[in-house]
Amino acid sequence: MMRSREKAIEAEQNPPPSFKGALERYTFAETPSPNRRVTRWLNSTQLSPTPAVASSSILSTQAVSSRTRQPSSRATSLKRKATEPASASPSPSRKKKRPSSSYAPPSKYAHLTNHLTDSLAPNLICIFIGVNPGIRTATTGHAYSHPSNLFWKLAHSSGCTPRLCRPEEDQDLPHLYALGHTNIVSRPTKDAAELSKSEMDEGVAILEEKIRKWRPESVAIVGKSIWESIWRVRHKEKCGKDDFRYGWQHDSERMGVVEAKDGEGWPGARVFVATTTSGLAAGMRPHEKEEVWRGLGEWVRQRRIEKGIPDEGGMKTEVIGDEGMEDVKQELVEEAMET
Repeated sequence: MMRSREKAIEAEQNPPPSFKGALERYTFAETPSPNRRVTRWLNSTQLSPTPAVASSSILSTQAVSSRTRQPSSRATSLKRKATEPASASPSPSRKKKRPSSSYAPPSKYAHLTNHLTDSLAPNLICIFIGVNPGIRTATTGHAYSHPSNLFWKLAHSSGCTPRLCRPEEDQDLPHLYALGHTNIVSRPTKDAAELSKSEMDEGVAILEEKIRKWRPESVAIVGKSIWESIWRVRHKEKCGKDDFRYGWQHDSERMGVVEAKDGEGWPGARVFVATTTSGLAAGMRPHEKEEVWRGLGEWVRQRRIEKGIPDEGGMKTEVIGDEGMEDVKQELVEEAMET
């Protein structure tokens, strides 16, 4: 009886906790449960799991990592492209090279039988040296006859000819104005790109022989590529940027020099490098070409005045026809073979 009363008094002093009180007691427990420690560690990367909960934290970490680090389909695609070999597909930014004009053998234009004839005579003021006949020139048989070619316009505007001449007058230049023309290569092509460098270089020796034979006061190189071939043959090296210039060349670069041995020598013809007159060459504007050509034209005009050649023409010289040119070519070939 006494024990029962004591229990009742104790129950009054310490009533049993309610559900809420029990929950609060659980929440503020000094030692959190393993599950709560794992949850707190997963929410903060600054803490590490305790050894007691290492196994459960590893499993929870893997689950969270698989959710938070799963790459998107776009990221996966970009990563796959980044890891593919460079040779798998060409770079879209790389431009395709355009095919350039290539060498054309003589057989390609063998049907063009109306070849251009040199217009040469002794003691001319200037001989114009072109690259080779184009298709239009080889078809008509007259120099620089393509409508887009600026030769006859530049020859007139610079002062080389007192009036605008026509391509059909190319053979009349020697006796009209003491001028002449020839080419470094005789066979026709569509453009100069269809000639080989060796072809151009082989033509230098023939040019030298022609100039020695007719002995003009000067020669005008109509185009940079012609002078580059002459330079390459003379100096056994490429004509660099520092070596090339338009206009009158150094006195040591004269062409057709005859060394004084048993007889009288000849100092050779002065060399003027003019721009190309081809309509396909767009590297320089027309007024820039005129400026270069004017340096030649002013000198040629002065020499015409000194020689007493009227503007309407009238220089009496020997013009070489087709039959005569064949003999000249044969002589030049024989002389080249002997040397």
